[in-house]
Amino acid sequence: MREKNPIPQIFLATLRKRKLRTLLLLLSIILVVVGTVLPAQVLRLIIDAHLVPKVSEGLLPLALLYLALQTGTCLFEFLKSALLTDLGQELVAGLRRAMGRKLSRLPMHYFSRHTPGSVTSHFTNDAEEVNTLFTDGLVNLVIDLSKVLGIFISICLFSARMALVTFFCMAVMLAGTLYFRGALFKAQKANLVQLARVSSHISETLGNVHTVKAYAREGYMEELYQKRLRENYRTLDKVNFYDSFFPTFVQVLKNGLIVAIILASAGRHSLLGISLGTLAASVELVSHLFRPIDLFGQELEKIQQGKSGLASIGAFLHEAEEEPKNERLTVKDICPDGRAEIRFDHVSYRYPDGDEDVIHDLCLTIEDKETLAFIGRTGVGKTTLMRLVLGLLKPTEGRIFYNGIPTDTIPAKLRRQLFGSVEQEFVPVYGGLFDQIRLYDSSITDERCEEVIRSVGLGHLVGTPFKVSSLSQGQKQLLSIARALATNPPLLIFDEITAALDAETEDRLVSVLMEASKERTVLSISHRERTMRSAGRLVYLKNGVIQDEGTPDEVLSRLRTQGILTDEQGKDLPRA
Repeated sequence: MREKNPIPQIFLATLRKRKLRTLLLLLSIILVVVGTVLPAQVLRLIIDAHLVPKVSEGLLPLALLYLALQTGTCLFEFLKSALLTDLGQELVAGLRRAMGRKLSRLPMHYFSRHTPGSVTSHFTNDAEEVNTLFTDGLVNLVIDLSKVLGIFISICLFSARMALVTFFCMAVMLAGTLYFRGALFKAQKANLVQLARVSSHISETLGNVHTVKAYAREGYMEELYQKRLRENYRTLDKVNFYDSFFPTFVQVLKNGLIVAIILASAGRHSLLGISLGTLAASVELVSHLFRPIDLFGQELEKIQQGKSGLASIGAFLHEAEEEPKNERLTVKDICPDGRAEIRFDHVSYRYPDGDEDVIHDLCLTIEDKETLAFIGRTGVGKTTLMRLVLGLLKPTEGRIFYNGIPTDTIPAKLRRQLFGSVEQEFVPVYGGLFDQIRLYDSSITDERCEEVIRSVGLGHLVGTPFKVSSLSQGQKQLLSIARALATNPPLLIFDEITAALDAETEDRLVSVLMEASKERTVLSISHRERTMRSAGRLVYLKNGVIQDEGTPDEVLSRLRTQGILTDEQGKDLPRA
């Protein structure tokens, strides 16, 4: 059974949280609608009961009432807009909080199937579209429909014939609105495409300026640029035409209806049979009638956009989540004596949209305090294996045990105390040098941060202004190691951290790794023979299966015999 959509619950929770503002919004909407119709009735009474018969008694209170109604309508219109904006932002904040909680519960494979941009768009574009749906779409559509209905009923009460003429003009106005809005939308879309081509051409020219100059293609690029500018001008001209013509169409239709009402009311034998006050009131009502109809097209368009945003956020919130962790586990339960033994029990893993296993029926035990390195060509599943060990991925079959506890059941809050993970790239965070180490974990003291920074040979950075851009690649990797050591975890995991380093920096990093690995269990991935030999045991993977294992000398010798590793290849395992 499909889960209920959480968005209505978020919406209702927002309204319940802001009960007073919601009630004020409903009241202001009602008063805005009433304020659109009622002043015309007061105006009719002023003219027919006082101005035409020239009776001044009681005129001043009616005039003040008319002024108060007009002023009050403007104030309530302002209040309605302010409350809508406030509630809309509260709704968006609620959606973003729900999406933030959802994001923390998504499994790792979700992020391999979705780009960061597509995930970010849920929090930015989709959320703003929902805000637009609420503030500028649904509510305003209901208000404008109520205004149109109230005005039309008032006109019907004045004269049935005038109502027929008004209804005909409303139909023409609505048809024109839908046509022009549709045409304007198509023109704007075409213009955006052409504008993107112009911008892309500029970027392409600047990005390839050396090639353009070398092959003397300036003339061609300029001619192509001029062509795209002309195409952009034509589409923009069409946008401007529709944008300028439609208001004129509305004004002509409105003024034509007013003139028709005036002419039909003139003379002794009036076709409409209405008084002068009713005529003035009708003219005022008609003046207010066309604005809501004009907005229908925009509001319907915003509703469509908002619906797509709702659907996108709804799909995101219904994504499958990670299986619940065992929140009762503690570090002492998992690692009571500082030991870290890892056991792979017939582990297989296949990506959700994959056809074959990346890891297949892997059985392996890494003893406490052992240093083991996984080697093999790129794409054989080494990094996936590390993520399985960390519990970021759950095996398709089999289990991975950390001292007998399945790693996929370990709560995320305990991971950093149990695992020290260093990946290929250092990911900086906002803040100073110590913030890079503690990652906003207040339990890690400044003294501990300084201690691990000095232990990796970066003591000279302490007390100096910190800039990530001033660090070399080797220094960044050393900082990554310091970050991993901050909580003194019993297990360290290194994912090919020397791949982008020169030989001298690699030697320095390997010496730091060997020092950090003392009295710890270490799992690593490497393509460099220097780091392979620093391990106590090598495991050679091929097609997700263990092909060879043993001491570095034994495994590397057999790989050379098989022609997989040769001196001519720079003492590196081939990557393809």
